Amino acid sequence: MRRLARHMSSRLLPIVAACVINALPASAQDIARASFGDPTTRYDHGVLGDAVEWGSLTLGLADGTSRRIILPQVLVFEDTSPRIADLDGDGRPEVIVVESHQSKGARLAVYDASGRIAQTPFIGRKNRWLAPIGAADFTGNGRLEIAIVVTPHLSGSVQLLAYDNSGLTVIATAEGFTNHRIGDPEIAGGIRTCGPHPELILAQMPWQRSAPSQMVALQLDGKTLSPRSFDVPFTASNTTAAQACTLSPS
Repeated sequence: MRRLARHMSSRLLPIVAACVINALPASAQDIARASFGDPTTRYDHGVLGDAVEWGSLTLGLADGTSRRIILPQVLVFEDTSPRIADLDGDGRPEVIVVESHQSKGARLAVYDASGRIAQTPFIGRKNRWLAPIGAADFTGNGRLEIAIVVTPHLSGSVQLLAYDNSGLTVIATAEGFTNHRIGDPEIAGGIRTCGPHPELILAQMPWQRSAPSQMVALQLDGKTLSPRSFDVPFTASNTTAAQACTLSPS
């Protein structure tokens, strides 16, 4: 069954509330690894290929200890894997995940060792999902922005999100691009840095199994995400080549 191998021994780890962990020394709070656990079928969506999602997030800390964060019954982690990134440049990584609500759909959430520290609004409707692309310094300010595709099977709304102490703020958007097809177990595309600025590698919508889609690179230009097209379709091998800088837009 999809992703069940990651469950393993997570039930043996210390259990903590979703956003409440005892204060730890700064060095112990550095996140070194993260994984999902407690597979569950309580959210019947199946966008990633089966009915199994995740009920917990385990954070492995630099001192060798672990913290397990349990979601309430109305939430699941509807995601492929947690992403670790130092968003604010303080040398201490955060974790980026997708959470989905039984009636409100998905949202992006950011965690540190103390629990959830930022989140976007829920999309607002059950079975509405978002697919992360990754994180990079798109603005050149030394901090990482998070790139996501909201409703990648419907509108394909690309958003760049800036993170700071006040939360997550949308700083740029583009419509009509995607990185996922319903039922695929993985999220496609990603981010490449083949010049002075990072680019998003995505598919022009619609992206279907029955017909090829054009591969595009989106770059932040001021407050606009500007696309450039490749002369090849959006496939696994072509996205790998684009991210390795051996393919360039026309």
